[in-house]
This record gives sequence, structure tokens and C-alpha cells, in this order.
Amino acid sequence: MTAAPNTVRYFALIPAAGVGARMEAGSPKQYLPIAGKPMLRHALDAFLASPLIAHTYVVVSADDGQIDAVVPEQGVTVLRCGGATRMESILNGLHAVQGSIAAHDQVLVHDAARPGLTPALIAKLIMEVGEHAAGGLLALPVVDTVKRAGPGNVSAQTVPRDGLWLAQTPQMFSYALLHQALSEAPDPQAITDDASAVEALGLAPRLVEGHPRNLKVTLPRDIHTAELYLNHP
Repeated sequence: MTAAPNTVRYFALIPAAGVGARMEAGSPKQYLPIAGKPMLRHALDAFLASPLIAHTYVVVSADDGQIDAVVPEQGVTVLRCGGATRMESILNGLHAVQGSIAAHDQVLVHDAARPGLTPALIAKLIMEVGEHAAGGLLALPVVDTVKRAGPGNVSAQTVPRDGLWLAQTPQMFSYALLHQALSEAPDPQAITDDASAVEALGLAPRLVEGHPRNLKVTLPRDIHTAELYLNHP
């Protein structure tokens, strides 16, 4: 995976050390079968099918006994250094690959629970972010009317939706910027995605319109929606 000093390479990093408590399943949700294969494998296959991705890394817990049956024989490296939080897993993964990825190389962090990713979406993110120094992310503009709830789940306020987006992944930043942003995060509990850590540095990542098929599977009902997209590409 060596390259010329000025050549920018693109690497995928998938944190997959979570337990998926809200899914109410007997095993981590990234291993639940969706459309004929484990959820995580769909995300891995999208990166493997992209000619733009130099290599894919997946971060799991040290005692994960299921990952070996999910990853392909080539193109993916398993990092058994998962942490207690998503941010900790990503940081541990960045430390583990230090030396293999240059400071200016781009890291695409993707949720294991987003099986609807496609090579076309990966290419769109890379092309539209371009050389934007603050990186960027896939996201969807908010199209529904947004309500703020009051006590008792009453509609207390209509929130203007102009300028509001729903963040997706991958979120892409240079190795150096991502490492700095996560390492210097003042309140790890407030970091809900990698872009929020970069924003805390005073930077503005670029928003690239994604696709509804790239939804995050969080609740049991999300599985059916994901399968509808996966079965009809």
C-alpha cells in the first residue's frame, strides 16, 4: 500500500465494536442477516467494489468471535482494538494503522449499520468533497416539517427546516485532521459523529447529498426498509 508522497489515497474505516442495544437482538446488530448476508458484509462489499478505495479496515472488540466468518479473504484488515464508544474505537483504529496511512490520505469512516452504501455514493462523496480542507460527509436535506415536542409529546413549536440536513456516512477527512479532531474533542459525549468533532475545531465540512437507501439500521423495523433497497438496487 505504498504510494508516491503527494498521491492521496482513500481508506475505509468501519467501527463495528458496538452491541446494538436498541435492536433488541441476541447478537451485535452488525451481524444480523439482511437480504441474505450479515449487515456488515454489505458495507464491506460496497468498499471492496469501489476502485477508489485502497484498503478497508474494520474495528471490532478484542473478543469478537464472529468477524472472521464475515470478512472476505482479501481487501479487509480486522483491527481488534474496539473501545467502549464509537469515538474510542475510531481513535484506536487510527492509532493501529499509523504508518500505513499518510497524514494527507483520506479516511472514510462508515457505520457498520448502514448496509445500503454503494460504490456510486462513495465516488460521489470523494469527487464532490475534492480538496476541501475540512473534509465532508454524505447527508440528506430535511424535507419534512420539523416539530419540537413539549411535555407530554405535544407539538410545541415548528422548527424552520431551511439549512437542516440529516447526517449519513461515510464521513471523509484526512488522517491528520480526523486524528486531531477526535483527540482534542472537549466533550466526547457531545461528539455524535466525526463531523461534529471537526466542527469543534472551527472547521466546516462539506455536505454531499446522499440517498435514502443509505439509512442506518437502528430499530427492528428498519430491517425491512433496508431490505427493500437492497433487493431492488
